[in-house]
Amino acid sequence: MPRPCKRRLCRAYNGDRIFKPRSIPLTQLNTVRLELSELEAMRLCDLDHHDQETAGQKMGVSRGTVQRLLNRGRAKVVAALIEASALVIEKGESDEDLHSDGG
Repeated sequence: MPRPCKRRLCRAYNGDRIFKPRSIPLTQLNTVRLELSELEAMRLCDLDHHDQETAGQKMGVSRGTVQRLLNRGRAKVVAALIEASALVIEKGESDEDLHSDGG
């Protein structure tokens, strides 16, 4: 039996939750679900230019967990773009919102 996931601290996300190709109804699209923690890892590493160790400290997880979140998140975003799928951002089981100005 695997151990429970450690809580992942994520900045509150107030943006759009669904991104999809124009002119195609959502009901006709496949969806790709991006967890808030995957988005947070990409924000910290790709947008804010933190290394994985620093991102892990800000999220309260290990560097290895950040690496796995980055790999999964990037693959999901690319798949949604290439396959013209809807990208849905949602809170995962281990995601915990930070209610501050960014952690």
